[in-house]
Amino acid sequence: MSTAQTANTAAKPKHGHRILPRESGAAPLDFVIGVMAFLAALALGGVMIANRTAQGWESGLSGRLTVQILPQGDAAPTKEIEGALRVLRATPGIAQANELSLEENLALVAPWLGRDADVTALPFPALIDVVLAPGATPDLDALSEQLKKVAPHGTLDDHRRWVQRLRDTASTVVWGAAAILLLIALATAATVAFATRAGLEAHHDIVQLLHLMGAKDGFIARAFEWHYFLAALIAASAGAAFALAGFAAAGGLEQVGLSGVSFLPPMSLRVAELPWLLLVPGCAALIAWITARISVFSALKEFY
Repeated sequence: MSTAQTANTAAKPKHGHRILPRESGAAPLDFVIGVMAFLAALALGGVMIANRTAQGWESGLSGRLTVQILPQGDAAPTKEIEGALRVLRATPGIAQANELSLEENLALVAPWLGRDADVTALPFPALIDVVLAPGATPDLDALSEQLKKVAPHGTLDDHRRWVQRLRDTASTVVWGAAAILLLIALATAATVAFATRAGLEAHHDIVQLLHLMGAKDGFIARAFEWHYFLAALIAASAGAAFALAGFAAAGGLEQVGLSGVSFLPPMSLRVAELPWLLLVPGCAALIAWITARISVFSALKEFY
């Protein structure tokens, strides 16, 4: 057996990933990868929350219409409200049409004005909640014209504008998070590449000895890639765990009524969404493994 084969065979089975001692300055690298993983987990969790919220709001608006009758003085004209209700309830395809009570109107503005605000003197418009029958598609233009005849100060809203805004907002959040995740991946790869080159320089004597003994480039690369794979996996797992703790803390605050901004969606993750955060340490470790392998092969070609 040749010297090269002896070196590879002797070291590879048990100690291939232990050739490199852990550097005393490895903590900064672990910290950077952990922070990157924390930010990536926050971005990924934000995407899931935004998508879930947009879908919930869209499903709540679909199959419903809203008629708003503007106030004339302190309140909306009673005759216009009654006329609008008659037209709506007589229209085929409409299952229900009910005027919202004062308490329901106050609940709509509570997230912005607060639940304890005295808003009874404000001139609220009259709102009529309309529920369409399943599969019904009434002629909204004709309905709007009929409503104008009995309620000149009324407007019909089919929520299409709001649904489109929800979709646009959700798409913006998703693409923005995708850009953030890409930047985090590139930053992680650059950090590992720099650390790999520094590790080769720090362990130059060991690498040179292995090379003189006939060790293949692949064997040396495996030592480095395994080294940084484990380091990235552990650091990224810690970062993702901190992000998970942050989402859990936000959910706990919301349950006890300490949410910072009441009109924002719940910032906690559901149990079914938590496994997606496992992608963060897995992807970070994979990026570190690929980056370390490419960096080692590139450096060895320069050195030898």
